[in-house]
Amino acid sequence: MNLDYFKSQKYITNNLFVKKAIALKLSLEEFIMLTYFDNDYNSYLNMDELSKNIGLSSEKAYETFTNLLSKKLIDVKTEKDIEGRMIEKVCLDNFYTMIVEEKQNIIKEEKKTDIYAEFEKEFARPITSMEYEIIGAWLEHNYSEELIVGALKEAVYNGVRNLRYIDKILYEWNKKGFKTMEDVNNHLIKREPKKEESELFDYNWLDDEE
Repeated sequence: MNLDYFKSQKYITNNLFVKKAIALKLSLEEFIMLTYFDNDYNSYLNMDELSKNIGLSSEKAYETFTNLLSKKLIDVKTEKDIEGRMIEKVCLDNFYTMIVEEKQNIIKEEKKTDIYAEFEKEFARPITSMEYEIIGAWLEHNYSEELIVGALKEAVYNGVRNLRYIDKILYEWNKKGFKTMEDVNNHLIKREPKKEESELFDYNWLDDEE
């Protein structure tokens, strides 16, 4: 064996894969096996080859494989090969889905932080814990961030800096089926054709009745 041995092709993975494995507190054997499947995704399942390729005894390989199955990090699917024979393949979709969902949750939390900062900027003060919960409730009730910020800006334009007023605006917009600020503007154009788009905040939404 010489140095060229260590320059040969190696198993690779990305940082999200590694971070999730660490977060799940996987054993070294579980991590190695998961990485092996990640790199050898399209190969059929052969426990003897698996044991040999990752350097584990047959018993340890089977135990590790069973652990990954029980944790629902992998799945085994049966399909036909090109010769019509039924073969088993290891699927990592469950593990990949965990990574994607975690990344999406991080993005959502970052967006929430941004919207809270927007309120603090417009209110020119830190928001209270109660206000934080109310804004969070709007997000949980599927009010879009665009619509919430739009209602905030309208309230500030009208000299009102409290969430009760903003909540009433959001209620009226939701009742009319508005999902974006474009919906709001289209409604204004329809109701007030002579108004310029810049006059959005001059409209009294709380007295607007269809």
